[in-house]
Amino acid sequence: MQLRDEFWDTAPHYGGRKEIWDALRAAAEADLSLAQAIVDSAGVIVQSADLTICYDERGAKYELPKYVLSEPTNLIREG
Repeated sequence: MQLRDEFWDTAPHYGGRKEIWDALRAAAEADLSLAQAIVDSAGVIVQSADLTICYDERGAKYELPKYVLSEPTNLIREG
């Protein structure tokens, strides 16, 4: 979770527009049908099926690491 928060806090500094980064974060944290609606309404062009590479309408590239898109499966749960 800490890596995800750090990525989203610094993502706008990688370039692109903040509102697109916000839409990508909302889509990454939503269920599939809502995520599709968010991406469509923001005008995001999805290059890869897993949202790791996207573009906005102006052609700016947005790269998302896999750890912000899915829950880790290789961790031991405490408790």
